[in-house]
Amino acid sequence: MRALKILPMVVALGAIPLIAAPQQQPTLTEVVDKIVAQEQAEVESLRQYSPIVETYIQILRPNKDLGAVPNGDKYFLGRAELTKGVELEPLISSTRTKHKMIGGLGNMFSLEFLPRGFLQMIYLDTNGFDRQHYKFDYVGREFLGEVRCLVFDLDPSSKGDKGRFVGRIWVEDLEYHIVRFNGGYGGGSKTSYYFNFDSWRTNAGKNEWLPAFIYSEEVDNMAVPSFRAQTRLWSYAPSHVRDEQELSKVLVETPRPVKDQSEISNDYTPLEAKRAWGRQAEDNVAAKMEQLGLMAPSGDVDKVLATVVNNLEVTNNLDIQPVVRCRVLMTSTMESFTVGHTIVLSRGLVDVLPDEASLAAILAHELGHVVLGHRMGTQYAFFNRLRFDEKKTFHHFGFTHTPEEEQAATQEGIELLKKSPYQEHLGNAQLFLQALNDRSKQIPNLISPHLGARVATGLTSISEPPTAQASAAKPEGNVIAALPLGGRIKIEPWNNQLQMLKSKPAGTVAVDEVTPFELTPFVLYLTRQGDSALTEVPGAVSVKSNTDLNIPNIKP
Repeated sequence: MRALKILPMVVALGAIPLIAAPQQQPTLTEVVDKIVAQEQAEVESLRQYSPIVETYIQILRPNKDLGAVPNGDKYFLGRAELTKGVELEPLISSTRTKHKMIGGLGNMFSLEFLPRGFLQMIYLDTNGFDRQHYKFDYVGREFLGEVRCLVFDLDPSSKGDKGRFVGRIWVEDLEYHIVRFNGGYGGGSKTSYYFNFDSWRTNAGKNEWLPAFIYSEEVDNMAVPSFRAQTRLWSYAPSHVRDEQELSKVLVETPRPVKDQSEISNDYTPLEAKRAWGRQAEDNVAAKMEQLGLMAPSGDVDKVLATVVNNLEVTNNLDIQPVVRCRVLMTSTMESFTVGHTIVLSRGLVDVLPDEASLAAILAHELGHVVLGHRMGTQYAFFNRLRFDEKKTFHHFGFTHTPEEEQAATQEGIELLKKSPYQEHLGNAQLFLQALNDRSKQIPNLISPHLGARVATGLTSISEPPTAQASAAKPEGNVIAALPLGGRIKIEPWNNQLQMLKSKPAGTVAVDEVTPFELTPFVLYLTRQGDSALTEVPGAVSVKSNTDLNIPNIKP
């Protein structure tokens, strides 16, 4: 009987929940060890990738009103071979060059910009990043976009060590990945010089943070920089991964093929076959460029461009077959061209366009080529013409027109714009094209195309002063002639997807705050891919002491 009485009591006691033991907070030493281990794993993981690397440099000179303005530029584009360290395989020529900087940077006569030097900035330290070689000083916590980070200041343990990082790091606090580091490498010499830089990594999925953007700047004195540089990395995803994703798509097939009951023949007429052959050539070029990482996959930015083209076609009563499509080149150099009925604009060109009317002016010129029947050759409809080494891409492909065709397309573009919904805002477009023309001598590498032709500044003759239409085409008040590079489009480094930036209006802009086509620092809004539930409320939070925030305490 006693057993029968005791049993319910045992069961009842088992149902009482146990009080969870307080979670042990990590010590500072434990956190640093996790950061070191994660960074070492990151360096090893990066060896499997060969992203495209683009570095654009603007040499600057002092300006009384604007502070600093471009006075020369350099451009590098290559494929990184991270399995070999910081090796680069150039995709275009002239990737090494010297620039005279008399009296600048410690009175050095000239500097030689090395692409490998900028690529090196994706690594904090590949040789001895640990507690034996570095002092970690915990600063506090800060949000970078939606990602909560621990912030540390780093100094080499031995001041005599060359090439050691000196600066600040931001570490996301879930897996302890370093997502940003700002500073420079110490221990330069008379023959080598390390630049200051701000290096960012973006999330490509669980436990994967990839180098994406680097901003570098060197200041000759306390007021005016000697140069600014932006380095972008993209096309991390191997081609076979993209192919596997395509194969994994679900396609529904009926048990029996759908039978067309109409009396219309399904055979191609000679005209339709000719159009299809040209379309195949266009598709082959686009597919090859996308495979190489030089053209973005079809996405939202293409739709924006296509909408403007559609507006031009509708208001001009055009019915073009096959339909005109739009694609975006991944590079920063400003260029536009047509591949049959496909209009291609570079990301850098879309980046700096200040408004829709300016975009319409560029697209109208390219649409003029299509309307006038300026076709490319259909040799790319043969697949063997696409079998070439990546290093020969810019020698193999070329989509330029004769000067006569360019002039005719410019005139046709002007006529298309006059009947378009953008005609009342063409003054803004003229302002952009004039600024591009005025700045061309200072930024020759940025405006030099590699596949197409230079932007047609001849469209500045859109309006004619004596007419009433010309008065409507005057620039609107308080307009910006051109945006800084990177002002419109955001790149997803893993899969090359492009998105239009969603930013707040800047409000009143001072004269010295915006110089057309200039380089600016990167400030990224970091997120975790597909895991927003793990983040807190978005927002920029200033660095504070760990005692000021309701977060796990880090014990020394």
